[in-house]
Amino acid sequence: MKLGIISCSPRCYSTRRLVEAAVGRGHKVRVLNTLRFAIDVAQGEPDLYYHGRHLSHYDAILPRIGASITYFGTAVVRQFEQMDIFSANSSNGIMNSRDKLRALQILSRHQLGMPETTFVRDRADVVPAIKRVGGAPVIIKLLEGTQGVGVILADSIHVAEAIIETLQCAKQNVLVQKFVSESKGKDIRAFVVGDQVVAAMRRVACGAEFRSNVHRGGITEPVELDEYFRETAVRAAQIMGLRIAGVDMLESQDGPKIMEVNSSPGLEGIESATRLDVAGAIVDYIAAQVNFPEVDVRQRLTVSRGYGVAEIFVREGSEYVGKSIDESGIRDRDINVLTLNRGTTVIPNPKGTRLLEPNDRLLCFGRLDAMREMVPERARRARRPKLVKLQPDPSTPSEQLPPRSNQFGA
Repeated sequence: MKLGIISCSPRCYSTRRLVEAAVGRGHKVRVLNTLRFAIDVAQGEPDLYYHGRHLSHYDAILPRIGASITYFGTAVVRQFEQMDIFSANSSNGIMNSRDKLRALQILSRHQLGMPETTFVRDRADVVPAIKRVGGAPVIIKLLEGTQGVGVILADSIHVAEAIIETLQCAKQNVLVQKFVSESKGKDIRAFVVGDQVVAAMRRVACGAEFRSNVHRGGITEPVELDEYFRETAVRAAQIMGLRIAGVDMLESQDGPKIMEVNSSPGLEGIESATRLDVAGAIVDYIAAQVNFPEVDVRQRLTVSRGYGVAEIFVREGSEYVGKSIDESGIRDRDINVLTLNRGTTVIPNPKGTRLLEPNDRLLCFGRLDAMREMVPERARRARRPKLVKLQPDPSTPSEQLPPRSNQFGA
């Protein structure tokens, strides 16, 4: 395998470890400076130049895009994607993770724990918003802060109001978030590679500091996560469109609360704490994907006119409740069920014998008119069905489902 690591920091620990792991496994690897690419766009021939020369062939890339160059960096990654070169993280996934509000909005439609969060602009809305998340103390976060920069703990409503007003006057967008008191000064970093958590550590703040970031002097210790934490971390990364991610979670009384999903997680802290070869796990995963890559159907699949993807919601009291997928007649209508979402469980490619339950959500591919006919008249009047055709949309993360569910049943 010939691997390109897209990074502006060839001497940093993470990049050096990834190079070492790739070379040690017999792969060819080169660190490519993100800012030295030129993107050529022409009909049917997306292309890249590096240092003014036509880029040689690569089997895969691993983006390590710094926050300050997100726009250009993701454009480079997107070009590799259009050239059918496997990227360990998608350009959409990187963009999603860089904006804290956008990330939480994407995650919020799924059954994953997260601290109650609000985003306001009008000064008159600040105090009501703080009260909605449980009142003081609250956490105030800049939307694009990293390594704990721009994260403030406000002990009272008046202090929070003053801080938010000051930041807004400086043209900074901020989030107001519920303070999870039982997790003060500590959090979990789960390192996700593919569909597994390959390493996890607990970060503990030093002294009176409430931020547990290693760059803030926090100490680390290895931790063995239970299935609930592991599943939460993997699902969060997948929903964001990331195959390699650092998922930061709080340990609350109600289980894991997702704080952030990082698309370029550092390796030094996690490898030092766990003594595990995380870099090697990343390289092995990429090599396996080169041999048998996963396909993003929304980017790759070309469909005939009249076909598309929709999410169908099984209402309470529906005539389909208690019937199997085969008995419901869905497949007879030229509709295939891709996944069944039941509470926090996702069942891929469900069998025809699977019985439907109230509040099941079926992600389906098939004839759009047939799916429209399955939505009862009352549901159609109450909420206009949103059907999504399989066409790439740069503004929509590829791993998200359509914005709203269609409902069927009596």
